[in-house]
Amino acid sequence: MATTHGNNGTVKIAANILAEIRSFSFNEEADHAEDSAIGDTAETHIAGEFTSRWTGRVECWWDPTDTLGQEALTIGASVVLNMYPEGAAASDNYRTGTASVIGIDATLQRGVTVGVEFRFRGNGALARATV
Repeated sequence: MATTHGNNGTVKIAANILAEIRSFSFNEEADHAEDSAIGDTAETHIAGEFTSRWTGRVECWWDPTDTLGQEALTIGASVVLNMYPEGAAASDNYRTGTASVIGIDATLQRGVTVGVEFRFRGNGALARATV
C-alpha cells in the first residue's frame, strides 16, 4: 500500500496556490434513507438513496501579501477549492469543488507566528480528479 508524505500537499483557490499552508482537511458525509422497522435488531437503510455534503479547512501562517489566496478568502466568498494531498504533479489525485467561506479564525500569541484558519462548506459535490 502506498502512503503519501504530508509535506507534498497543497491547496489552490482556483489556479492560485494558497501561501504558507500548515495543514488542511476535508470531510465528506451523506444522509441516507433509513428503512429500519419495529422489531429490527440492527439499523438498515436503502443503498444509494442519500444526499451528500462536504466541508473543508485550511490552516496557514498569516500572509497579507497573498492577495490571490488568503486575502481573497472573505466570509461568504464563493471559491473553487482544489485540495492536493499528494501534491500537484502529473498523475497526482486531488479533490475539487465550489465552496463558500464560512469561517476565518486568527490565532495571535506572543512569541509565535500569527496563524489563520479558513473553514469552507461545499456548494455541490466534491469531485475526485487527477492532475
